[in-house]
Amino acid sequence: MGPLFGGRSDKTREADGGNLDLEWLEETYKEFHREPELSTAEEKTAARIKRELEHFSDWAVTTDIGGYGITAVLENGEGPTVLFRADFDGLPVAEKTDVDYKSKHSQLDAGGQRVPTMHACGHDHHTMSLLGAMRVLDGTREQWSGTVVALFQPAEEASIGANGMVNDGLGRVIPRPDVCLAQHIIAGPAGRVFTAPGPVMASSTTIEITLYGRGAHASMPHRSVDPVVLAASTVMKLQTVVSREVPPNQFAVITVASVEAGKANNVIPDSAKISLSCRFYDEALRKKCVDSIKRIVRAEATSMGAERPPSFKFVGMLSALKNSENVFNTVRENFDETFGEESTDMEPWSASEDFSAIPKAFGAPYMLWTVGITPRWQWDRAEKAGRLDIDIPTNHNPLFLPDLNTLPVGVRAAAVGILSCLQQEWERPGEEPEDRIYSPTVPTDEDIDAVAVEISGAN
Repeated sequence: MGPLFGGRSDKTREADGGNLDLEWLEETYKEFHREPELSTAEEKTAARIKRELEHFSDWAVTTDIGGYGITAVLENGEGPTVLFRADFDGLPVAEKTDVDYKSKHSQLDAGGQRVPTMHACGHDHHTMSLLGAMRVLDGTREQWSGTVVALFQPAEEASIGANGMVNDGLGRVIPRPDVCLAQHIIAGPAGRVFTAPGPVMASSTTIEITLYGRGAHASMPHRSVDPVVLAASTVMKLQTVVSREVPPNQFAVITVASVEAGKANNVIPDSAKISLSCRFYDEALRKKCVDSIKRIVRAEATSMGAERPPSFKFVGMLSALKNSENVFNTVRENFDETFGEESTDMEPWSASEDFSAIPKAFGAPYMLWTVGITPRWQWDRAEKAGRLDIDIPTNHNPLFLPDLNTLPVGVRAAAVGILSCLQQEWERPGEEPEDRIYSPTVPTDEDIDAVAVEISGAN
């Protein structure tokens, strides 16, 4: 496999001669960017993807898997089966960029409130990378053999999309993949491709904790067990889990992201709720820290004289994402050839992903890599001033906006990754009972209802 070409000035060559229309790539990306939709409500986005897939007459397309999930399968002779996943849901964020294709869309969230929506995590970019790679692969079939599975996943931001597709019979509509791939854009020098073996994204554990007190008039605090004070002392004490119980050479994040208590200035409420977002690379450490959280919260409640113990609700949990060393070695060699010095090492990322639920369901090795999308002038200026953490918008920021020059880079990275894996022989795990292969932990109907949104038009 030779190097892939492409760039803003190259309108004709991609993947050893395959055609890639850069005008189509940019204009279609802008369409997705203008109208992002929240997790589980991606009806228009899925319909737009389906229209693109109509151009791929030889690909077997299946829609509405686990909600709005879509797969497209191209069988091209003997060889391995390679799956590539792209997610396509947006976030409840008001976009603050000044581009003419900025999102002005809004939807009703799970609580019935109208919220602005934005592709603040780059899922529109991910979608275009896969659609572009499909064009490349479709036009160069004489140069490779095997089977490619393009998987478009909804509801990644709600952490239920991958499991939802698996639970809805993904294994019955696609051939079993030998290897699974995904990529994610990040704040970083535009066009730089980052890869690494082992843990690259953290596990995520989200805990909602309700603290119970005894309500009273605000003028009579002595007659209450004040849950506001209890919440405050609990939040402060939880800071000691990482600082005093986690070894300095291990990674852990415990963030109290939400505190809710009371609605009136003259009423001491009878309960308070705090929400925690926790991240780890190591599963044993995750369990240890969760136990510490429970111990501290219960002890604080006891110390305040609470008559009812606190309750714990685990509303989201994702495992750490650990790249296969074998897949890394296979892909990195070709990334180095294709991108040269722009192919470099990936630092572990404290964000979390549900992608690994798909390869784990099939017992397949996997890899996720990242692509930088920050304009070089912006990155270089901030780096020179020592203000990267201040001046560079990251994922989920209302100013997060990919440099359009990185669209063909995303396509090339996706195509090279797939082609790299098609050239290798992959050892399949021994056959397992079907319930072990296709039945990972899946969201319940209640879990799905809790994050469901009502579809509405743009403002």
